[in-house]
Amino acid sequence: MTEGLTYAAAGVDTAAGDRAVELMKSAVARTHGPNVVGGFGGFAGLFDVSMLKSYERPLLASSTDGVGTKVAIAQALDIHDTIGFDLVGMVVDDIVVCGAEPLVMTDYIATGKVVPERIADIVRGIAAACEVAGTALVGGETAEHPGLLKVDEYDVAGAAVGVVEASALLGPEKVRDGDVVIAMASSGLHSNGYSLVRAVISHAGWTLDREVEEFSRTLGEELLEPTRVYASDCLALARDEASQVHAFSHVTGGGLAANLARVLPTGLSASVDRGSWAVPAVFDVMRGLGQVPWGDLENTLNLGVGMVAVVGAEGADAALAKLAALGLPAWVLGTVSADDGANGADITRGSKGVDGGAVRLTGAYRV
Repeated sequence: MTEGLTYAAAGVDTAAGDRAVELMKSAVARTHGPNVVGGFGGFAGLFDVSMLKSYERPLLASSTDGVGTKVAIAQALDIHDTIGFDLVGMVVDDIVVCGAEPLVMTDYIATGKVVPERIADIVRGIAAACEVAGTALVGGETAEHPGLLKVDEYDVAGAAVGVVEASALLGPEKVRDGDVVIAMASSGLHSNGYSLVRAVISHAGWTLDREVEEFSRTLGEELLEPTRVYASDCLALARDEASQVHAFSHVTGGGLAANLARVLPTGLSASVDRGSWAVPAVFDVMRGLGQVPWGDLENTLNLGVGMVAVVGAEGADAALAKLAALGLPAWVLGTVSADDGANGADITRGSKGVDGGAVRLTGAYRV
């Protein structure tokens, strides 16, 4: 007698999913403070927001994102406990840009086959990054998609919600003529532009285990360097009245100029000196390997600047001192002034649907 088909025969192993949950529970629990209600494993994550009663006008901020093709590097190296920092950084650091504190996060992992240890590694990384950000990981989902994804393939995405008092909202409305633009260093490539990076290394014929003198480690180790999570540092800076923070810009897809232009008001322009920092080696190596034009490079990768603060002129020194105390490398990129209306290859005006201010890149990069 022919046996009927089962869910397991179709390629979905629910027992493996349960095992993955058991392996990740302790890491997730470490992100839970007294505001998390009901613990782990409910249909919905619960978070006590009684503190919003003290807000005059609380604004909820939400963001969602993924890691992109950087997951291909993690899969090729079979290292999965760092990719969570890339996910959390892409999500919570978009929220903190407006001055909001990221309260809760959820994740979603789709894979061809649930390997409990691998899924647990991914979630442990997400939880560790949430601890750094001060964000509770309150829920998630792991979906097994046999036939859609290969056995060792997976993709990750996440979403977060935060809150900011309306009067403390940061953004273009607070930016003024004379403000100073301050850069915060990236940890490397972060999570953007990996389609270009992977095309470059494929074209060059380099393997991930190649030792690269400029990196003092292998190519794979450099490419898998986790995204720096800025949320708690940015909040500390924003709460420091002496720093006079008016806006933040998270430098992700599109590069520095396009993302900075999003937080400038129409009528103002930021002048950014390309020579104000030394571009980290990974960017110059990618440029040389692929003969990538500087213009394409700066429109795709962060080039060493992961987050930007726009502060009042009188607050610049305090802001730099605060960031130094936090252990975050930072420097002055340039200043904000009236927009003269000029156009050109080095000028970006508005971006991603935002009719904002302009950014003028000047000088040459140092490598």
